[in-house]
Amino acid sequence: MYGGFYGPWIDVTWIKYVLPAVLLASFAQMKVTSAYNKYSRISSGTGYTGAQIARMILDRNGLRDVRIEMTPGQLSDHYDPRTRVVRLSNSIYSGSSIASMSVAAHEVGHALQHDEGYFPLVLRNNIAPIVGIGSRFVWLFIILGFIISPFFIEVGIMLYLGIVAFQIITLPVEFNASRRALLQLENGIAPSDKLGPSKEVLKAAALTYVASTLVAIGELLRLLAITGRRRER
Repeated sequence: MYGGFYGPWIDVTWIKYVLPAVLLASFAQMKVTSAYNKYSRISSGTGYTGAQIARMILDRNGLRDVRIEMTPGQLSDHYDPRTRVVRLSNSIYSGSSIASMSVAAHEVGHALQHDEGYFPLVLRNNIAPIVGIGSRFVWLFIILGFIISPFFIEVGIMLYLGIVAFQIITLPVEFNASRRALLQLENGIAPSDKLGPSKEVLKAAALTYVASTLVAIGELLRLLAITGRRRER
């Protein structure tokens, strides 16, 4: 037996702290995939593609300088604050389904946040490069901590705290973007009977962010548990 490990194959700390969140993450991914597949086959009833809806929302909010581009992949849609570009995957860009409408409006929600200086988005954008660099070295420091000195484990945990903070900050950013999207769709774009399905798409997507945050928190608790037991040795 060693620390949080029971036998050579079973990591008890992973089962205790991470597995529940991983199961939730798997469920969340199934939910978002199911909602996307379902509502990508149902017309939004607007007569507009996702790109047209995005352009409409941007223009009526005075963001005519924000571009809309197509990006490869599925569910790869995002807003790039550095270049002020809304990037939509092919099916969202060209589609006229409820899923296309919802996802496009959500990504424009981030552009609206950026324009008004929405603080959680500003904070997330500022720490993203640091967190990105730190995430590449977290496990290297953890491994060095077990091999060389516990000091490196402490460094790894500090880096992982940054990842957890980033995930937590992401939650209000994504929830707020979805609220903005629904407000825009309610304002003369989407038929009233399509708003409920649109909310379902956005809620399913939001659940994936919640699950990712819980996975990160679970991993942090696991690292703390392993480190604590190592100190007790």
